Amino acid sequence: MEYLPPSREPEHETPKPAQRPSRGGIGAAIAALVALLVKFKLLLLVGVKLLGFSWTFLLSLWIYIVIFGWKLAVVVMLLLLAHELGHYFAFRAYGLPARLPVFVPLLGAFTAGAVPDDMEHDAYIALAGPLVGLGLAAACYAVGQVQHERFWYACADLSAFLNLFNMIPMPPFDGGRIIGVLWPPLWILGFVAFIAVALVLHVPVLFIAIIGLLGLPAMSAAWRGDVDPRAARLTTAARMRISVWYLATVLGLVVVMAQAHLGTAAMRAAW
Repeated sequence: MEYLPPSREPEHETPKPAQRPSRGGIGAAIAALVALLVKFKLLLLVGVKLLGFSWTFLLSLWIYIVIFGWKLAVVVMLLLLAHELGHYFAFRAYGLPARLPVFVPLLGAFTAGAVPDDMEHDAYIALAGPLVGLGLAAACYAVGQVQHERFWYACADLSAFLNLFNMIPMPPFDGGRIIGVLWPPLWILGFVAFIAVALVLHVPVLFIAIIGLLGLPAMSAAWRGDVDPRAARLTTAARMRISVWYLATVLGLVVVMAQAHLGTAAMRAAW
């Protein structure tokens, strides 16, 4: 026989009161909301940064396309972008905040960042752009050697020329920032060199005037004898290192540009 338990009268269960959300649940919800707002803020900041970068990039690209055609415009913009990203990542490598590059149509671009405490770091941040340009020029030349295409020689030539021009030792060029670390009075000679190069290349007078106005405050300060207080902490060894890097970069750019010219001339002779 199957065993059955004795029957029992049904018991009336008292209803349980509705549970209120615990304080831990409310805290978790608030924390999630705060995290969401923080993420949204970060996304918003990144979006604003990218928007500020992209609209100046696209405006410059459009103007260069109108003037030079799309192919040359794209090459010029990519060369400028690589140069400025060299500065940007140099700032970040030294733990300094920096903004994404801003492009100025027909004048180039610039990257703003915090001023380092060490003037040697300042010089290397300025040098980072031309060094990236040198590496890019050398890479384009190497591809031209392998592919035997004039396009790559032209890219190497243009990258070397733009960065070599930027090494002129006067503000606001990178070369001026580097030389300013070594001895600011050399800016006067740099200004004379800039005028000479600009006249040889038939640079528009308006461009010369704009560059002169941008560099005038720094050159005026140097003329008055104003000295950066950081210069007192710059050692002779640091000055030697900066000088070697500056001269080596200039020499490298000259060599790559000369080789690119030779490569182009050889291809013309072969045709």
